Amino acid sequence: MGRSGPWSWLCFSLLVVGSFKVLDVAAAAQSIVFSGRAAGEEKLLQGGQKKSECPFPDPSLYYRPVIGILSHPGDGASGRLSNATDASYIAASYVKFVESAGARVIPLIFNEPREIIYEKLKLVNGVLFTGGWAKRGLYYDTAQDILQKVLEMNDAGKHFPLFAICLGFEIVSIMISKDEDILEHFSGTNQASTLTFAEDMAFQGTIFQRFPPSLLAKLSKECLVMQNHKYGISPGRFQQNPDLSSFFKILTTSTDDEGQVYVSTVQAHGYPITGFQWHPEKNAFEWGVSAIPHSEDAVQVTQHAANYFISEARKSSNRPPAGQVLANLIYNFRATYCGKAGKGYDEVYIFS
Repeated sequence: MGRSGPWSWLCFSLLVVGSFKVLDVAAAAQSIVFSGRAAGEEKLLQGGQKKSECPFPDPSLYYRPVIGILSHPGDGASGRLSNATDASYIAASYVKFVESAGARVIPLIFNEPREIIYEKLKLVNGVLFTGGWAKRGLYYDTAQDILQKVLEMNDAGKHFPLFAICLGFEIVSIMISKDEDILEHFSGTNQASTLTFAEDMAFQGTIFQRFPPSLLAKLSKECLVMQNHKYGISPGRFQQNPDLSSFFKILTTSTDDEGQVYVSTVQAHGYPITGFQWHPEKNAFEWGVSAIPHSEDAVQVTQHAANYFISEARKSSNRPPAGQVLANLIYNFRATYCGKAGKGYDEVYIFS
């Protein structure tokens, strides 16, 4: 033990010195971390919460957009769900289409008193006209009044978009052209098709501006859009009507199963109004017709179309009272499942 004493003492001394050096290194490292946090402004707030560094959103945009969807006469199921003479409906696919891009829906019930519809227009940031069959009567008159309001708001500098799909595009074309016989017969029922883009078309500022180039290329070669219509407008007749051709520019055309070419997508000059002779909502949200394309590319078409519409709605200056919005949202109604018949819509909202 006498021999091991000095060596034991030396080992103990080295151990103590080494421990102090480790502590010094740890303290220095801790000092570097704290000084780095101070330099990076990563200070902790009271309660241990980290200071937020998220950028402020663009104050000119509205991040709680609401879309008004005009209801259509009937129950959407050929009377299987309701035979009420005052019934109207909105297919749930249009609601889901809007919701998928970050907006909510207020139904504009076509046979409500006009004063109520006008009040609802103050609560929304854009309007959607759906597909259907009604081209005359109260439905047409209501749609015409809403279109006039849309034009007036935009003329007053208040950005307010309109999506007009299938029947919606057809009746808007009648209204703008001032020609009740502007529509022609086409064979475009329950079929998927391609889109042929207009020559030298500028994609910027149109519904196609955010589509990836690869998807744009596929749209012209693959059947990624759903057609379901008996009427349309040929490019020749479109150009021959000065009111229509000066209001809209043709973005795409398509061909029916008899080889006849019709205008399939238009964009208004100077207004955030887009017209479709195809159904951007169906690819992701309707399953009753086997011809509807459901590939990943087809679903991307639906999503990009919805994203564009709602990005336009966010530009609206409407800032409606939250309580009034909540009282009028479509969530106050219940969707009815009608897909068991294996045809038509999967779900509809019925109003009567």
